[in-house]
Amino acid sequence: MADDTPLKSAYELAMERLRAKDRSEGVAEEKPLTAEQKREIARLRQEAKAKLAELEILHRKNLAAAGGDPAEIAKIEDHYRRDRARIDDRMETKIEQVKKGTGTFS
Repeated sequence: MADDTPLKSAYELAMERLRAKDRSEGVAEEKPLTAEQKREIARLRQEAKAKLAELEILHRKNLAAAGGDPAEIAKIEDHYRRDRARIDDRMETKIEQVKKGTGTFS
């Protein structure tokens, strides 16, 4: 074999095909995060973790105050799930903005 190019693994060939497909579809390649972006993402995650901890404390307090009433407990649980989802969604949205470079650093 006169060709000196090294053989590529199936993985490398598949990745090349996927990159070519992304380019043809206009999908941008992900760039490595900057140190500032990494710090901001860590800050956002820590902030969300603190909010979730506070929410957990309030949830436990509300459950204790419910006095075993099943209807009240169900309402408290539903509210807790919605609040957790809201905090997680906001954090993920902000992280995506930081990754795209549209998020603000504070």
